[in-house]
Amino acid sequence: MEKQKEETVLCSRRSILTGSAMLLAGGIAGRISTSYGAAKVEKAPPLPWKWVKLDPLEAGRRAYRAYLKEGG
Repeated sequence: MEKQKEETVLCSRRSILTGSAMLLAGGIAGRISTSYGAAKVEKAPPLPWKWVKLDPLEAGRRAYRAYLKEGG
């Protein structure tokens, strides 16, 4: 009979520390990128908003044009 080699999975302290350091660095990079992106967001006007009556045909035309322009 053939002897089967056992595969051992090494879970060393060094691999755990490098993995956690990479996770921490990725989290910091993600937080920094979202904070820069949030600076470009415009604030909404204060409440209560004025009621505006919409023309359903014009709204449909604009939606159709936007759908064609963006490709669905």
